[in-house]
Amino acid sequence: MANESIRRRLAAILAADMVGYSRLMERDEKSTHTLLMGRWKEVLEPLVALHQGRVFKRTGDGVLVEFGSAVNAVECAAALQQAMAAANRDIPEDQAIVLRVGVNLGDVMVEDSDLYGDGVNVAARIEALAEPGGVALSDGIHEYMHGRTGLDFIDSGYHEVKNIERPVHIWTWSPNNRTSVPIKTAAESPPQLPKKPSIAVLPFDNMSGDPEQGYFADGITEDIITDLSKVSGLFVIARNSSFAYKGKTPDIRKVSRELGVRYVLEGSVRRAADRIRINAQMIDGTTGGHLWAERYDRGLEDIFAVQDEVTRTIVNALRVKLTTGEEERREGRGKVDPEAYDLLVRARQAILQFNSQSSMEARSMLQRAIAIDPGLAAAYASLSIIALTDFINRWNGATPEDLTQAFDLAQKAIDTDDTEPLGPHALSLALSWMRRLDEAEVAAQRAIELDPNLASGYTALGTIRDFQGRHEDALPLYAQAHRLDPQFDLSLHFQGRALLSLGRYDEAESVLKRRLTLSPRSDMTRFYLACLYGRIGRHEEARRYWREVLEVNPDFSVDHLRRALPYRNPNMLDRLVDGLREAGVSI
Repeated sequence: MANESIRRRLAAILAADMVGYSRLMERDEKSTHTLLMGRWKEVLEPLVALHQGRVFKRTGDGVLVEFGSAVNAVECAAALQQAMAAANRDIPEDQAIVLRVGVNLGDVMVEDSDLYGDGVNVAARIEALAEPGGVALSDGIHEYMHGRTGLDFIDSGYHEVKNIERPVHIWTWSPNNRTSVPIKTAAESPPQLPKKPSIAVLPFDNMSGDPEQGYFADGITEDIITDLSKVSGLFVIARNSSFAYKGKTPDIRKVSRELGVRYVLEGSVRRAADRIRINAQMIDGTTGGHLWAERYDRGLEDIFAVQDEVTRTIVNALRVKLTTGEEERREGRGKVDPEAYDLLVRARQAILQFNSQSSMEARSMLQRAIAIDPGLAAAYASLSIIALTDFINRWNGATPEDLTQAFDLAQKAIDTDDTEPLGPHALSLALSWMRRLDEAEVAAQRAIELDPNLASGYTALGTIRDFQGRHEDALPLYAQAHRLDPQFDLSLHFQGRALLSLGRYDEAESVLKRRLTLSPRSDMTRFYLACLYGRIGRHEEARRYWREVLEVNPDFSVDHLRRALPYRNPNMLDRLVDGLREAGVSI
């Protein structure tokens, strides 16, 4: 035995360990264990598989992972911490699952499926030197991967670590560093550039000297995105995905690759009383070269004219021809009351918070905006969506009257301005929940006709076809919505539901798990996964996901879903729920 050769290999080792495990277990052992195991299953394991790694040891509150590539190991570590931060977004800070991660490149000994030796030991030791939510690298792996990723590591010097004779030179990174890596959630290649000119508009910087004016700079950015989005000759990334870069200074070429667009618009907004100054510049993301830059200095009442100028400048620079209808819809865009516009912008920011209180606040602001300027069609459309959202979520004492109100307000938006795409979009949503699916389909198609880049419009049309029973027809619409808005994970949820309805279980599982990685508190995605596992005989997993549904939302009700979801086939939901029954779940 003494002469038996020891198998060795060079490997990148990732060590991850939970911060404050003992404290949380003492406070609530069951919930902490359940949440941690869920994170290993739903966050860690898909990312390890994506980056071609292998979990070779679990230590209760920690894991050890082997990679054949140093770059894969480091990118997986960063993506893991970003995904964990996203998963903790809706959890109280004192209950969050926070990790420290260490990565080392070294020689390891191999015994069966386990690994030992200095390469493993150093990874475990430097993991403790990472800040909570961050990553620590040994000097060797940092030297190897330096310049091969978009990550910036900070030199944190030499450290004495337990049971390692020599000081260890480490480098550290956290999601708060200026440069970060996009979270990979599935084996996706970077999106291909569309055939038509493609553009993303990054959040404009607030240069007003007052941080409170940040909402206004965001509103200007959103309006420019919306204006560009209505040009059929352009491919325009949606607001939600563009704003994923808010507060960062990303490499424009990296933005271009991540979003699959050739051009990127960035700029700044300065507001003083009722005057605004907008600086904008367009960059070719494939080369980093600047194409043009312009400054606009106007009264706030001329904001629509400024937005139109920006759009026309881009259209001309990219040699895109507006259709006759698009030209006509741009004529006669007059001045706007500054106070009404300010209320409209503030209301949009409130709506994005998506809770009952912000819903009430947005409703109040929009009603005040309409009192000032009854011609704001977008305000009526937004009020319609608020009324529908209250109805669906049972917020603010909602009754069926809210659904009727949503319909009336959407129709009022269309009557006020039939060229505003938010009107028919809101109408399509209201009609869907009124179970008038064929009329809803017509309204959704009209919204997309007015705004060919309206990601939420494609999602709405896909959902209508899903409820009609045309699940296959819904899939390309969800795919288009996701391409226009890669950060909008709800389109993945709907895509997974349609695949489940079609019996394409492997694809449905993959998509629903991707969505759960991005939105880990979703009760509905867990519900569909529980149904899926029941249908394919993985009953233990079905029961586990059902328990998690009730942990996330103790009031979850299948009966409420049966009444609310407007499937044309009244038995459709029961077909999905059969999986739960097969798993022995009592519902």
